Amino acid sequence: MMNLLRTGALLAALTALFVGVGFLIGNETGMTIALVIALATNAFAYWYSDSLLLRTYGAREITRASHPELYALVAELARGAELPLPRLYVIDNDQPNAFATGRNPDNAALAVHTGLLRMLTREEVAGVIGHELAHIRNYDTLTMTVTATLAGAVAALANIGISSRDPHDQNGPSFLEGLLIMLVAPFAAGIIQMAISRSREYEADRIGATISGQPNRLADALLKIHQGVRHLANPTAEANPATTHVFIMNPLQGWISDLFASHPPTAERVRRLRAMTPEAGAAIGRVARTL
Repeated sequence: MMNLLRTGALLAALTALFVGVGFLIGNETGMTIALVIALATNAFAYWYSDSLLLRTYGAREITRASHPELYALVAELARGAELPLPRLYVIDNDQPNAFATGRNPDNAALAVHTGLLRMLTREEVAGVIGHELAHIRNYDTLTMTVTATLAGAVAALANIGISSRDPHDQNGPSFLEGLLIMLVAPFAAGIIQMAISRSREYEADRIGATISGQPNRLADALLKIHQGVRHLANPTAEANPATTHVFIMNPLQGWISDLFASHPPTAERVRRLRAMTPEAGAAIGRVARTL
């Protein structure tokens, strides 16, 4: 319940930031226009963001005939979680990763990288699938999509507002004020977006471990994904950093990964998962030293 309230408050803050930028750029008129844009943006995100995201990453829809083992595994876990079977996709990428998207459980999609299927055991893949099904069950897929869309819209509005600024308009922002809006507003939106994403990941780990019944296997999967992300690039994600929060782990590398830190530290996620089982103990310390 607290997680839900926190997420609602952060989404409200993001919307208020968007409308506030509109006010700073164009007073009451700008605020009204910003509010209309925010509503239209959310409507677009609600209906079309999943297909846009899947198209961006070149996801291919699969069937029971084309991928019988993966299809059967997802069907089994979805049934246990009392969820409709999501549409299943595969992305040709060596980096081990996965994400879920869609506006609700009846219109959800789950996509996995081919690298994930090669590098992880069946039990570890089950842990990852459980995590993504938890996002679907919690409606995180909708929340994170709206968040990403609003965060991107804040940056776009700030840039458009400043680039179209009339220097003779005494009621508009000064050059310094405009520069501040252009720099601070997207940064603030990114901070709010990351806060929402981080809180959702811990909860999806917990519920996902319950769905798969094997928290240690999800912990093992996170360790392998962490190492895979460090050594294998995802060029599409590098070109679209605003979408990285949908993955089970941030797919970016280097300083860009730090700048868009959309996920909690892997060591802490693993520690919490290990603590769900009697075997926690010394394994936690060993994990922390490897990250």
